[in-house]
Amino acid sequence: MRVLWPLPALALCVVLPWVPGVPVFWVTLLNYIGISAIVVIGLVVLTGIGGMTSFGQASFVGFGAYTTAILSTQYAVSPWLALAAAIAVSAVAALLIGAITLRLSGHYLALGTLAWGVSLYYTFANLDFFGRNDGISRIPPLDVFGTKLIDGRLYFTVIWVGVVLACLATGNLLDSRAGRAIRALRGGALAAASFGVDTLRARMLAFVYAAMLAAFAGWLYAHMQRSVNPTPFGLNASIEYLFMAVVGGAAHVPGALLGAGLVTIVNDRLQDILPKLFGAQGSFETIVFGAILVAVLQAAPEGVWPHLARIRLQRHRVRPDAPPLPVRAPAPRGTPILEVAGLHKTFGGLTAVNNIAFSVAAGEIVGLIGPNGAGKSTTFNLLTGVTAPSAGSVRFAGQPLIGLPARTIARLGIARTFQHVKLVASMSVIENVAIGAHLRGHASALDGLLRLDRAEEARLFAEAARQLARVGLADAADRPATSLALGQQRIVEIARALCLDPVLLLLDEPAAGLRHNEKAELATLLRRLREEGVAILLVEHDMDFVMNLTDRLVVMDFGTKLAEGPAETVRNDPAVIEAYLGSVA
Repeated sequence: MRVLWPLPALALCVVLPWVPGVPVFWVTLLNYIGISAIVVIGLVVLTGIGGMTSFGQASFVGFGAYTTAILSTQYAVSPWLALAAAIAVSAVAALLIGAITLRLSGHYLALGTLAWGVSLYYTFANLDFFGRNDGISRIPPLDVFGTKLIDGRLYFTVIWVGVVLACLATGNLLDSRAGRAIRALRGGALAAASFGVDTLRARMLAFVYAAMLAAFAGWLYAHMQRSVNPTPFGLNASIEYLFMAVVGGAAHVPGALLGAGLVTIVNDRLQDILPKLFGAQGSFETIVFGAILVAVLQAAPEGVWPHLARIRLQRHRVRPDAPPLPVRAPAPRGTPILEVAGLHKTFGGLTAVNNIAFSVAAGEIVGLIGPNGAGKSTTFNLLTGVTAPSAGSVRFAGQPLIGLPARTIARLGIARTFQHVKLVASMSVIENVAIGAHLRGHASALDGLLRLDRAEEARLFAEAARQLARVGLADAADRPATSLALGQQRIVEIARALCLDPVLLLLDEPAAGLRHNEKAELATLLRRLREEGVAILLVEHDMDFVMNLTDRLVVMDFGTKLAEGPAETVRNDPAVIEAYLGSVA
């Protein structure tokens, strides 16, 4: 069905405007809805899925509209060639703006987009090159096979074919390796970076893609209106596009179409009805529409679309015949894999890790234990590049790690889980696990858009399915990740880590929330990994689990190493008993 839906949609784009009884007014209104929908589809990727709020999207519509207006009127460039130029100009502008703005996050990012959105509006309005407030007129209509598209019904087909193509391309992008990186930004950016996702690049991809769709919409707008001026590209328009995304359902592509339709139609109807109702002219629709928006958000905070359609996660049919991914050659057992010396970290006046030193060899399980607040998770963050140490050295297979970003460390073969589970709520179990194999794929965003990545995707998901089966969760592959119990979510994190094909596995409290039988199965899996030559560093508070599994223990207390040695030796150490195990032990 996913493959076939564009065919009837394209047929409808051709036939609908010519159906007897369809008023020309409604065809025109649908044209405006289609143009807005293309912009909002970009916002679905950027804001609803990528988690980046932009108050400047109308400016990119302006880039597209002004580029084609200038090229078509002043340089007699064909509008179709101007389309490529409009998209290119908007993409370059997004790269330049994004290089500065996307280093911000949260409300700072929103304020940053607000600032450049206002700046670009006044740039359009005050430079002679853009025609100042009068804008540019006499833009030629589109010409298709010698037919000038002046009739709104002819133009309807062009606009809505564009909408169908934007939906199709966006669906392809989100269902790809690059798309999973974008989807992981919302709530799972730290975990994604730990598995090799370049989060800044993923943010930039979403930003540029949304800008290119906005430029396409601007090109359509300019040749439909046959003139442009700064008014449709200001802050109010950007806010309206965000309203459309939120009302329709910001995380859903069909919601973009629904939101654009609802906001455009309601605005139009209110402009007709309210002056008659109040007996006076004025911008009453702004007041009433604001109240309607608040009511909709109260009743449907995730937008209208999820309430109209039963949202199902896409089922990934795993191809058992997909060739396996290449694997690393295991290091000989006993080879030093991780060597930590003098590791130190302070946060202001607080010393979280104080001169820690230990090592982990291939085919060895080392436990890192200690009371809450001892600095264990901070140590994990220091080892994986999430946090920079204040002093000390960390070497992996002889290579220094200090100063390397998390994604580079992951590329070397270091995978981890987290003390607090970090799964992407909007993705299925198998999609979350496939993020772990991000570095084992190479398909680009363009490959995803054109669906040239299907063979690689089959291999990535076959690997994800294999690791899920390995940890005993094969039956949960297509379930929402957050629908699982906490203990099962931790096991999903382990499957995701195994998808990296790790040399060193860092597990932060993997047995927390597991039942007795599940802990036994986890211990069996870890012993099997040890036999395969994987080095494992384990943080865990379940002493029975740790004592019966590990080869050595490193005990931390207030950031300092208290003891190190075989489990039995550490168990009987008086200092460890006093600080952590307690006298009963």
